[in-house]
Amino acid sequence: MTLTRRDINDMMQAYKKTSLLRTGVELGVFDALAAGPATASGLAPTLGIHPRGARILLDALTAIRLTDRTGEHFSLTPAAADHLVSTRPDYLGGMVKVMSSDWEWDALRDLSAAVRAGGTVLDVHAETPEYTYWEDFAAYATKVAQPTAEVMAEALAPWTKERAELDILDVACGHGVYGYTLAQHNPQATVTSLDWPNVLAVTEKHAERLGVRDRASFLPGDMFTTDLGGPYDVVLLTNVTHHFSEERVHELVNRLGSVVKPGGRLVIVGFTTGDESPALDPAPYLFSVLMLVWTFEGESHSVAAYNRALAAAGFGPATVHPTDLPFRVLVAEKG
Repeated sequence: MTLTRRDINDMMQAYKKTSLLRTGVELGVFDALAAGPATASGLAPTLGIHPRGARILLDALTAIRLTDRTGEHFSLTPAAADHLVSTRPDYLGGMVKVMSSDWEWDALRDLSAAVRAGGTVLDVHAETPEYTYWEDFAAYATKVAQPTAEVMAEALAPWTKERAELDILDVACGHGVYGYTLAQHNPQATVTSLDWPNVLAVTEKHAERLGVRDRASFLPGDMFTTDLGGPYDVVLLTNVTHHFSEERVHELVNRLGSVVKPGGRLVIVGFTTGDESPALDPAPYLFSVLMLVWTFEGESHSVAAYNRALAAAGFGPATVHPTDLPFRVLVAEKG
């Protein structure tokens, strides 16, 4: 598909749509309109905003198809009603704290400098110990993680259901949803959740919410240096390998392989690149841009790169399981 002048013009203004979506969530516009159509002047006192601000915001939300306008009354479009009302089961609005956070926006403002340097030029970034951003990630990214966690649990099910015990280590666990979903599917499972102490305070709340707190323990520290304990039947490495170079991934996979029982499984979840043009599978390449500004050597890696790391650590080649997101689930058996 050939790009046009209009497409390029839209790229220059895409941040405005992101700003509108984020503002609508933060001000509670979608929750307020869930009760029914309202005028801008009627909604303004409820939300504690200026009537002029309400009118311009609601018109702009209509322009990007998150609200509809009939006369002076505004209502939610079906997509906004399904995904941006906080009480609905498919709510995604909390992800504005992650995908359009000030952390990412501020980092991307230095993209030119990062391109020149070949990595982050920030004083505080994704590799900074106890980075506060990861608390927001742990708090708000669960809705996006849950479907992928279900794919992982289903992929492991033929093997896990035959095991009398299932000891799980969830490395850089964040919200912990991957380990806790696996525990929900396997009543014989226990989960050790490893992350920074500030993140684990949020992780524990999810363990409680998902009904597995009595089978969860918490290991504060750095995945490269903390004593991992073990051995484990399953080690989960989810949405973190893209922070590192392929060489660093080899080091990490080798370290984790040392605590996986023979015949156990290592699961890797994240963006992966393939042989096709980036134009046909853009998500991992766009994500690498964030890693360029936010890490020293991170980027999305190929399945072939992961298989090289797995082979060096004594694992067989990974089976690859697609999801409805750009993530893939890789499952490898320890030889």
